[in-house]
Amino acid sequence: MAVTDTELGSLASELGAALKARGWHVACAESCTGGWIAKTLTDLPGSSDWFGWGYVAYANEAKVSALGVELRLLEEHGAVSEPVVRAMAEGVKRISGAEITVAVSGIAGPDGGTTEQPVGTVWLAWTGPAGTRAQVHRFEGERDTIRHDSVAWALQGLLALLAAG
Repeated sequence: MAVTDTELGSLASELGAALKARGWHVACAESCTGGWIAKTLTDLPGSSDWFGWGYVAYANEAKVSALGVELRLLEEHGAVSEPVVRAMAEGVKRISGAEITVAVSGIAGPDGGTTEQPVGTVWLAWTGPAGTRAQVHRFEGERDTIRHDSVAWALQGLLALLAAG
């Protein structure tokens, strides 16, 4: 995908305008992106009108204690999995009260990949009024490229969620 910082800023601006028009708020729960989604959103002046909650839950213990992810999900499926990323998105929604949320967990590398889950495997989940949906992506490139592209995909998913109503 290889998006630029300018493109991330444009996605964030579009998202912010759509949220402000609805009077909605967004919250995020991040693992492999390390707060990059929240940073991208809060780079915009006035973002406090529609963004108020961002969690970096990098360690499994943080996912459990901060977001309420059940330990059994981590033990059975691993941190980079659909059940865990769904629980992260739903946890931050419950904590924040935001109308829409996004969560991300992945393997940005350069180490940590396996045959089943190579470096670049990233799970994302979005919650909204209609429930939660999740998707897995396999991004190519170095660590920063994988993380950067994950942020773009997270923002695009939030925009799609708003477009779907």
